[in-house]
Amino acid sequence: MHALSWCLSNVVSAARAAAAPPPAVVLVHARSPRPFYYPAVDGAGYLLTQQVMDSMDQYMASAADTVVTKAKSICTAFPGVRVETCVEKGDPRDVICGAAEKAGADMVVMGSHGYGFLQRALLGSVSNHCVQNCKCPVVVVKRPGGEHQAAPRI
Repeated sequence: MHALSWCLSNVVSAARAAAAPPPAVVLVHARSPRPFYYPAVDGAGYLLTQQVMDSMDQYMASAADTVVTKAKSICTAFPGVRVETCVEKGDPRDVICGAAEKAGADMVVMGSHGYGFLQRALLGSVSNHCVQNCKCPVVVVKRPGGEHQAAPRI
C-alpha cells in the first residue's frame, strides 16, 4: 500500500502537474497457488479433505479481494485516474512481469518487504526478479523505516 501511495503521489501527481492525462493504474495481486505437492496429510498428521483445501482457497480469494478493495480505495483520492485490477494465481515474479507486459506498462512501481540478505537469499527477491526481467523500468519503493528516518527526497 505504501508503494501505491508513493506512485499516486509522485507519478500520477506529476502527470497532473504537467497537464498530461492521468495515467491508468493497474493493481496487480498474485495469489500463491496451492502447491502441487500439497499433502493429503499435513505435518501434524491431520487429514486435509478436499473440503478443507477448498475452504483454504476461498479464504485466499477473499483475502485477495480485501487487498484489492483497499488499494482501490486509496486510488479514490486521485479523481480521474483509471484503475484496473489483475488478480492471478501464480508466482508473484511471473504474475507481475506478465501483467506488465500484457498491459503494455510504461513503468512498474512495487514495494519492497525490506528483507535482509539472508531472507532474500532463502526466499528470493520478487522486486529483484522484476527489475531484471520486466521490459519496462521498475521502481522499487522501500517501506518507511520509522519516525527517526528522514522522508525520501525526490
